Amino acid sequence: MFEEPPPHPVPSKPTSASRITLAHIMTHHDTNLLGTVHGGVVMKLVDAAAGAVAGRHSEGPAVTGAMDEMAFIEPVRVGDLLKVRAQVNWTGRSSMEVGVRVLAERWNESGPATHVASAYLVFVAVDAEGKPRAVPQIEPETERDRRRLQEAQIRRTHRLARRRAIMELREKRAADGFDD
Repeated sequence: MFEEPPPHPVPSKPTSASRITLAHIMTHHDTNLLGTVHGGVVMKLVDAAAGAVAGRHSEGPAVTGAMDEMAFIEPVRVGDLLKVRAQVNWTGRSSMEVGVRVLAERWNESGPATHVASAYLVFVAVDAEGKPRAVPQIEPETERDRRRLQEAQIRRTHRLARRRAIMELREKRAADGFDD
């Protein structure tokens, strides 16, 4: 009576299989005009960690498709040991949302880490010709993983709705004779 969907072409993987932490000490070469670490330096580390997770999860090359959200919470200072933690939160057919949390600790102190930034990035797995390829689905292992999956699905819905609304507006403006 009901037809089952075809099986996914790639076996699924647990969330923990691709999780990583990247660490980097911030130096004076990383600073902006205010003497704190430049946001772009943090963003590069976020993209690098997320890319490593996406490549590990998809078992091959993956490219950054979007940075959905980047929130800077606290300034990062010279001498901070940045720990960039990343994991796949959601998977589609060829795309993945990677969540990243950035923590800072003083390099010479043993105090608690400070949450300094968070980001969500979308990666697309690509083949040798640069065409999208299938990725393993994730298997959430904990309640936190299940929550992250649900939140990622909400972000995806909003991302697609925003893109659709922009395209409709552009089509309407073009039909009305506006050259944007």
